Amino acid sequence: MEKPTSRWRHRLPRTPGRWAAVVAALAVIVGAGTWTAVAGDSAPTVHRQDRMMKMNGVSVDTSYFTSGGSQRRPAVLIGHGFGGSKDDVRAQAEKLAADGYAVMTWSARGFGRTSGEITLNAPDGEVKDVSGLIDWLADRPEVELDAKGDPRVGVTGASYAGAVSLLAAGYDERVDAVAPVISYWNLADALFPDGVFKKLWAGIFVTSGGGCQKFQKQLCDMYERVAVSGKPDAAARALLTERSPVAVADRIDVPALIIQGQSDSLFPLGQSDAMAKAIKANGAPVSVDWIAGGHDGGDDEGDRLHSRVGAWFDRYLKEDKGADTGPGFRVTRTGGVDSTDGAALKRGASSATYPGLTSGGREIPLSGAGQQPAMGGATQGARQGTPSTGGRKAAADGATQTFRNPAGAGPPSISAVPGVGGGLSQLSTLGVGLSVDFPGQYARYDSAPLGSAVRVTGSPTVRVDVKADHGDAVLFGKVYDVSPDGKQQVLPSQLVAPYRITPDEQGRPVELTLPAVDHEVDAGHRLRLVLSATDLGYASPAEPATYTVSLEGGLTVPTAPAVKTAAATLPWWTWGLPAAAVAIAAALLLTARRRTATPAPDPELTGVPLQITGLSKKYARSSDAYAVRDLGFRVEKGQVLGLLGPNGAGKTTTLRMLMGLITPDAGEIRVFGQAIRPGAPVLSRVGSFVEGAGFLPHLSGRSNLELYWAATGRPAEDAHIDGALEIAGLGDALARAVRTYSQGMRQRLAIAQAMLGMPDLLILDEPTNGLDPPQIREMRDVMIRYAAGGRTVIVSSHLLSEVEQSCTHLVVMDRGRLVQAGPVAEITGSGDMLLVTTGSEVAEPLVDKVAALPGIGSAARLDDGRGLLVRLDGATAAQLVADLVRLDVPVTGVGPHRRLEDAFLTLISQGSA
Repeated sequence: MEKPTSRWRHRLPRTPGRWAAVVAALAVIVGAGTWTAVAGDSAPTVHRQDRMMKMNGVSVDTSYFTSGGSQRRPAVLIGHGFGGSKDDVRAQAEKLAADGYAVMTWSARGFGRTSGEITLNAPDGEVKDVSGLIDWLADRPEVELDAKGDPRVGVTGASYAGAVSLLAAGYDERVDAVAPVISYWNLADALFPDGVFKKLWAGIFVTSGGGCQKFQKQLCDMYERVAVSGKPDAAARALLTERSPVAVADRIDVPALIIQGQSDSLFPLGQSDAMAKAIKANGAPVSVDWIAGGHDGGDDEGDRLHSRVGAWFDRYLKEDKGADTGPGFRVTRTGGVDSTDGAALKRGASSATYPGLTSGGREIPLSGAGQQPAMGGATQGARQGTPSTGGRKAAADGATQTFRNPAGAGPPSISAVPGVGGGLSQLSTLGVGLSVDFPGQYARYDSAPLGSAVRVTGSPTVRVDVKADHGDAVLFGKVYDVSPDGKQQVLPSQLVAPYRITPDEQGRPVELTLPAVDHEVDAGHRLRLVLSATDLGYASPAEPATYTVSLEGGLTVPTAPAVKTAAATLPWWTWGLPAAAVAIAAALLLTARRRTATPAPDPELTGVPLQITGLSKKYARSSDAYAVRDLGFRVEKGQVLGLLGPNGAGKTTTLRMLMGLITPDAGEIRVFGQAIRPGAPVLSRVGSFVEGAGFLPHLSGRSNLELYWAATGRPAEDAHIDGALEIAGLGDALARAVRTYSQGMRQRLAIAQAMLGMPDLLILDEPTNGLDPPQIREMRDVMIRYAAGGRTVIVSSHLLSEVEQSCTHLVVMDRGRLVQAGPVAEITGSGDMLLVTTGSEVAEPLVDKVAALPGIGSAARLDDGRGLLVRLDGATAAQLVADLVRLDVPVTGVGPHRRLEDAFLTLISQGSA
């Protein structure tokens, strides 16, 4: 199949021979790999193959996901964020595989189980590894090819992985579409904006990578040199620039969905603006999406973004012209607070094309003000020299102000605090924020009260004249939204922009570009420009200095008039109350006969954690296909119950009904005698761990749990945080940032979160996913310790050996029905399950003859064919041996067998018969 020709496929000539042939020659697959089925009860079965690949001198840990047979389909590569591993993106990989893609995930160099040094996406390092993965995909029979050795492939991932997706598109012409998320265009601009060292984020960056020793030596040397001097040099900028997508800007010409975070002082909106402009200039389709969250925390809008990325790939990889790729530009806006749970309400705003950061500029006059303690809450601080144009005319008294950079640059002003600012920035439009500016260390200019509301979308700009009494002037600019009474000021998205103004640039007007935000300033509010000498996140000169700033004009704010906010889905009652009343009355009459009151509590079951009776649930849009049918079992206090069954057995559906997330079609669930309904009060006694938990990465484990509990609105003393943490066994790690946690530690923290309040019934769905054997053993101990206090644990898992060691009781399901329930020892067999080993393979007809013998309950051949698992049902072991000899079975040994795996397979095979 020929590579499709289109206006975004024009490529620059490549160097003959490049990497493809070299990587193909070096790529050696180590080990046979492991296939695992991963699927929900009603979703297509997704198979995962784990393998280590040897390429480019390192061992790369990969997972490969497919579903739906061997037909050809496009491929997608999904990378992970800095400090993570391939396990972080497993859920997205499974979803894309279920949607008809061949999906590969991998751990980057120095992370997870992948070897090698961190080279920060060097062309001959991590970028070359991606080309090796594409080589491997090209040889897969189920992957669609555009030409021999050229698979149809897209690349996506967040942060670090977003950058490698762009770099891969620039270095490897086989990449067909990309979707970078909260990523960088130029890492030098991100960490050294306008020549100012972003010391706090740089330190976090290095620490989350495992320390300087984990990096390539030249990177470690560069970091330590800059960290000591507090000022980046030309060599540091060059090193980071050459490993950034900007280095191949003219070669990235594939469809790009660019997703960037508003709560992001690490890679702010200016980074996505630069990448959007460059890729569009190359003739490729580009869409830009500003989400509410980012590296500072907040809502990552995961489900919506995964759907949009999927649609993007549907259009440009599957060539589905009907796929809705969304608008050219979309931004998430906060518009109020949900009165039920206090969460910020969000709405989307969009326009057909990306407006950039300066669309619809409106100049707002500013005037100087006396110094006051400015209490309340980065894009690159771009600025350029401009000739004087009489701008002083726009400024009133106080246009020239003098302030000091204190010795040692302390105490510093505070704007963004990585990992903390994100939650606050989401609510900045509601008057919530944190920022501190110290008197005598800043200049301040205010606007008059606004006559009408102004929506700022993009980067405000202002022209100033700056002088320092010696050396460089290092300033930090921010724009506040100030309430009419002046008592409250909010820093949108908690962002600040740094500027380094050299002696050659001083004494003449320069234009300062302030942080890009999307924020509405209400009528009657003022805009306040603050230029501070210090900021917590950055390195300022340690030597004291005096700065003089003269205002050269008003504040120009971009309004992006083409961007329209979606209408709120509200006041239907303002026009439809009478009609709605009629509709409701009719619905009540129609359903009255079918409605039943919530069953009264059963006093005989008040001490029983769970009893399920006759439970049934049909698949959606099906009249006779059941996910769960006539299920019934009982769980007592102190039990650790394992819920087992193959994919499609109905386990997930059962757990969802148990947690009140969906309503059964028939039957009853009672927890401590109370009937379960969505929102039932007794659910407060149930804790659950179903899909993991999202944590603010830069807060400690304890702080994350405290914030979660506070959000529930329940008294702090009811949390029992110390008890949950003692059981989870996280030790000293509680004081560390979550972003430094291993996968196992994150998993235990998530389970500790489920244990908050010490629920009497704890539900764990696949708690050992993604854990290595030592971590699995630790998780087993956690469950046993929790139940030891008289509480009850229900765990769904596919790891039968672990279930056998950690659970006291089992419920085995198949095809929605109960197969067997009881103590583990009873199900694995207490002498009635025998293992028969044979000297040669046993033929299937012979197995059937053994199963038909008197007193034999069942017989199943072992996987290798050289033996039988036989369940006695009245016969003795001696009788069985005599019958086997009579049938000429080449018996080499007979003995009791208690492995859960074999008992499980026997039970399932019986259920399938």
